[in-house]
Amino acid sequence: MSSTRSGRSRRQARALWLFPVPALALYLFFFAYPTVQAIQYALTDWDGYSAAYHNVGLHNFTRLATGDDTFRNAAENNLKLTVTVVLAQTALALLLALHLVRTTRASTLLRAVFFLPTVLSSVSVAFVWRFVYDPDGGLLNSALRAVGLDSFQSVYLGNPHTAVFWLALTQVWFHAGQMMVVFVAGLQAIPRELYEAAELDGAGRWSRFRYVTWPLVAPATGIVVAYTTVQSFKAFDLVLGLGGNPPGPALDILSTRVYTTFSNNQFGYAAAQSLVFMALIALLTWVQRRAIRRATR
Repeated sequence: MSSTRSGRSRRQARALWLFPVPALALYLFFFAYPTVQAIQYALTDWDGYSAAYHNVGLHNFTRLATGDDTFRNAAENNLKLTVTVVLAQTALALLLALHLVRTTRASTLLRAVFFLPTVLSSVSVAFVWRFVYDPDGGLLNSALRAVGLDSFQSVYLGNPHTAVFWLALTQVWFHAGQMMVVFVAGLQAIPRELYEAAELDGAGRWSRFRYVTWPLVAPATGIVVAYTTVQSFKAFDLVLGLGGNPPGPALDILSTRVYTTFSNNQFGYAAAQSLVFMALIALLTWVQRRAIRRATR
């Protein structure tokens, strides 16, 4: 009887190994294989159509590092966008969550209001904000004109020095409510007894946040920061909606730069750009996770 049970247990254990197979097959087919192909294409001058192409070695990567000002400009814009959005969106989402963490009718309604922009499509959000930023009859300039602040009017997306920050404002408005929900879930998981103990020890509001809330909400913060970083690098349709196709140099980011290179039939060079793009996202995410762990110790 015991041998029969042990044999059945071994068969069940072997059967369990079959469960990851579908997910592994999808991962290999849709990620691993395309990545290997991208590496192969990045070492060529393939135009995406011709049957013939030449192996150029690391020339595409050398060109990226030393001779492509448009890619460097897109990388700088993307870094500005990412830093601005990560800081502003994380702070705003946490602030909203701290004020709406209690489950009341008013807080539930406000959560829904702040979350609403997230369900909209990126294209519709982009066209709404193009109207807001329009220098001639847009909402912002019209409102400033109505209250006598004409000197503060701007061309917004037409200003090469500030365009990327107006893009960041749109991104924050678009996704802050979504990140607020993540923080609300993290805050609600903190035991109330810890706050009561801190109050008994004479801790003020800031001390309770610094030594109770902030360390225990670190997992939610890590999720928000990582997701926001990826969002900032993938703000492709939002950029095209605001800046046109292709966008001008002031709004060009890495995703639109890779897309434009593909559109120009430079598949080998675009593959090299996409690999650098992916590596940069991975590096920034890793650095952010380490920084959050140190800050919450």
